[in-house]
Amino acid sequence: MERQLNIAETIELMGLLFLHGMALGSWFVPLSGILDQSWLSSIKPWAFAASAVAAMLSPLFFGALADRSVPPLRVLRWTSLATAGCVALSAWYIQSESSLWLILAVIQLQSIFCSPSSSLTGSIVFSRLGNSQKQFGMIRALGTIGWMAGCWVVSLLGLDSNPESLYVCAAFWLLLTVYTAVVPSGEMSADSSRPRSITERLGLDAMSLLKDPDHRAIFVTAALVAIPLAAFYPYTPPLLSYVGFASISAWMSLAQVTEVIVLVFISAILQRWPLKWVVMAGIGLAILRYTLFSFGTSLSVLSGIVLHGVLFTFTYISAQIYLAQRIKPSWRTRAQALLSFMTGGIGNLSGYLLSGAWMSLCGGLVDTNWQLYWLGLAGTLFLVLVYFATSYQGHGEKPRA
Repeated sequence: MERQLNIAETIELMGLLFLHGMALGSWFVPLSGILDQSWLSSIKPWAFAASAVAAMLSPLFFGALADRSVPPLRVLRWTSLATAGCVALSAWYIQSESSLWLILAVIQLQSIFCSPSSSLTGSIVFSRLGNSQKQFGMIRALGTIGWMAGCWVVSLLGLDSNPESLYVCAAFWLLLTVYTAVVPSGEMSADSSRPRSITERLGLDAMSLLKDPDHRAIFVTAALVAIPLAAFYPYTPPLLSYVGFASISAWMSLAQVTEVIVLVFISAILQRWPLKWVVMAGIGLAILRYTLFSFGTSLSVLSGIVLHGVLFTFTYISAQIYLAQRIKPSWRTRAQALLSFMTGGIGNLSGYLLSGAWMSLCGGLVDTNWQLYWLGLAGTLFLVLVYFATSYQGHGEKPRA
C-alpha cells in the first residue's frame, strides 16, 4: 500500500527545505552584486566556479557516507554548521580587503561543505515518500519559497550588494543546523556495516549508473543544460541594472514564483506527459528565456526571469523524480549526488568559466553586447535539445493511460 505522510511529517520536511532554500538564496543571488560593487569583480567567474569545483569533489563522497555509514540528516547537520562558519568568514575577509587568494580559498571551502546539501535534502525527503511523483512537488515548493524569502530579506535590509548580507546567510545556515536536530534521523540500511572498497567509500561506484542508456541521457543532458544556464545568476543581475532596475535580489526572486506554481502541478504534468516531452519543453523554454533576454527591454527581461522557474522544474526537478522512481532505494543518495556532480560540478564549472569567457568576447560588463551574449547561449541550448531528443528513449517508463 502506498505510504502517506502525516501532517507532522509533511511540516517537518517542508520546514527543512524552506530553511535550506533561504540559506542557498541568500548566498547565490547577492554574490554577483557583492563582487561587482567591491574590488572583487575580476574574480567573479572563479568565485561562482568554486561551487562547481566543490560539486565535483564532495557530493559523491558525502552521498556514499549518507547511504552507508551515517544518517543523511546528521551529515547535513555537520555540513550546514561548517558552511555557516565559512560564509561568515568570507564576509569578514571581504570587508577587511584581505588577499584575493585567501577570499577565494574560503569561498571554495564554503562550497565544499555546501555542495552536497541539495542532494542530501533531496534524499532525506525521497526516503520518507511513498510516491515521489505525486508527493514531492508540493513539499519541494517550500524550498523554492524559502529561496524567495532569503532574497526578500536581503533586499528588505538593503544589502543586495553589501558583504554584510553574507552574515544573514550564515545565520540561515545556523538555523538549518539547529533544525536538523528536530527532524528524526531515520535508520541506516541493514548492510551499512559491510566493508567497503576505496571506490565505494569515495562514491565513485555511482558512475556505474551511466551504463544504462536512459540514465546516461538524463545525467548528460542535465550537465549540458547546466552549462548555458550557469550564466543566469552571475549575469542577469547586471542585465537588470542595465535596463534600470534596483532591488535586484527581490526582482530575481520572480523566477521562484513560477517555480512554486509549477512544482504544485508537476505531479499532474508527469502523469499526463512522458518525461521526454517534459524535459524537452524545459529546454525549449530555456531557449526562449535567453532569446527574450537578448531583446534588452524591461518587459522581456522580467519575462525571461519568470520563465526560469518553469524550465528549472521541467529539467532538474523532473530528473530528480526520475531517479527516485528508477533507482533502487539503497542507491538513492548516490544517484542524487551523481546528479549534483554532473550539474553542479561538470556543468556549472564549465558554464561559469565559459560564460565568463563569452562575456569578455562580447565586450565585458563595461560595454556588453547583450544581444550577442544571450543569443549565443540560446544556440548552445538548441544543440542540447537535439542531443536529448535523439538519445533518450524512455525504456522502463510506466505506460500512460
